[in-house]
Amino acid sequence: MRDPFKNPFPSDSARHAIWEMLVPRDIDAFLAADWSMVEHDFVEEGFIGIDGRKEVRPDKWRLAFPTLSAYRQEWLRQAEDFAKQSFAEDARTAIFTTTTLEDIEIEGDMALVRKKFDGGISKADGSRDVMQWQTLYYCRLHQGRWKISGFTGYLPNPMG
Repeated sequence: MRDPFKNPFPSDSARHAIWEMLVPRDIDAFLAADWSMVEHDFVEEGFIGIDGRKEVRPDKWRLAFPTLSAYRQEWLRQAEDFAKQSFAEDARTAIFTTTTLEDIEIEGDMALVRKKFDGGISKADGSRDVMQWQTLYYCRLHQGRWKISGFTGYLPNPMG
């Protein structure tokens, strides 16, 4: 059984760094609703974010984040909304358990990263917050470290 807290790339420095950026640092920043924890993980110039709206058909996807600033606003809104909720289990453990990032394709200074969510979090009121989507991150080596230059996210998991 996989340990959701353990980086699956112990001997691959590039993949190890990308996993650390997109799993523990991203989750911890989101739970703290603290953008400053991840702000240096992005390439601002040319950033683009596509919202797949959990739709299989690309013609339903939207250019929701034409700038990093637009994405930051939505990220903070979601993080602050999440922080107001009450859960019946440890949210950090639930998110780690739900998250899988084991497929990173690297060509030169560019990477395509597949991050998937499959599960959910039990809420204090007895309901369940289902987390079932995936994101394709476009990363690049920028100023000596791996950073996110864009993504196509909120895609269905599984697709079609």
